[in-house]
Amino acid sequence: MDIPPLAGKIAALSLGALPVSYALNHVSALSHPLAVALMSALILGVLFVAIYSLSHGEISYDPLYAVFAVFAFTSVVDLMIALQEDGYVVGFMEFYTKEGEPYLRTAHGVFICYWDGTVHYLLYLAMAGAIRRRKRYRNLGLYWLGSFAMSILVFLSGNILGKYSSEFRPSFFLTFPYVLAPCWAGMKVFNQSRAPPSCTPTMLILAGFFTLFRGLVVLDCPMDACFVYIYQYEPYLRDPVAYPKVQMLMCMFYVLPFYGLATYALTFPGCSWLPDWALVFAGAIGQAQFSHMGASMHLRTPFTYRVPEDTWTCFFLCNLLYALGPHLLAYRCLRWPAFFLQPPPSGPPAHHKKQQ
Repeated sequence: MDIPPLAGKIAALSLGALPVSYALNHVSALSHPLAVALMSALILGVLFVAIYSLSHGEISYDPLYAVFAVFAFTSVVDLMIALQEDGYVVGFMEFYTKEGEPYLRTAHGVFICYWDGTVHYLLYLAMAGAIRRRKRYRNLGLYWLGSFAMSILVFLSGNILGKYSSEFRPSFFLTFPYVLAPCWAGMKVFNQSRAPPSCTPTMLILAGFFTLFRGLVVLDCPMDACFVYIYQYEPYLRDPVAYPKVQMLMCMFYVLPFYGLATYALTFPGCSWLPDWALVFAGAIGQAQFSHMGASMHLRTPFTYRVPEDTWTCFFLCNLLYALGPHLLAYRCLRWPAFFLQPPPSGPPAHHKKQQ
């Protein structure tokens, strides 16, 4: 898979988030939730107008260029939020985490901001660079789609079901464009043409069992193994913020069926749908495991819900292997795609009859 060059114009524009967030943090008027939401919406509107004015040709060629440019800007903002919450920088986005979206101050919120500010940011620059040079970015887009979908679905569900359900502010409604835009982007990415055409089913089967087991754990299964696991290996699954529980259920209801179908597709050739969906699920599991593993040990997670020190090795080994499986599957599909191509339809055999 060719990695397109990064979009320098978008990178420069996105770095404007640094002085903007620093200046807004020192505006006393932004101490009210409604003011924070209105100012955020105004900035996004001005940003979109600026991008359209500077990159009209790219947007005419592919409107997703504007989406990736705006999201790159917000990725820098998310990175500053994560760095500030961990004490690496000060004076940038404190007003927003206090009056806009306080649930970003949770361990899970911090790590989805880290992921968005690094992995998603590089994907936005790469995809925007591909559009600028009129190249394909289908594989990158599918990976981003899965990662973004897992991030937003778990985060929004956890906010609604967890202990922060009573702390919704007007800024919460700014997340709706983040749900609608990826849906539109996903349809456009799937409609792009495919590129010309050493994961084994055993590994996917093991990952499927692990997915099912952790789903049963968060559903309070009475088995002794579930009780031991949730108290001695992953107590973070009991955290009342609800993000880990939602994530395990998302995996059980959506990722587990995919593993079953992928096992079939690795056994019987001609399943042309697998390469695309392998990238989507690789992105989803990559983002999910990064946030889950980081939040399980972060200082913002209460001590009783953190991974015990004597089980760190087992915890990291299981979760890293679980994250590695879908990526190996995606690599398998991209490296040897011929196995998944449907054979061309064969015409009716020609029958030659002798004239008598």
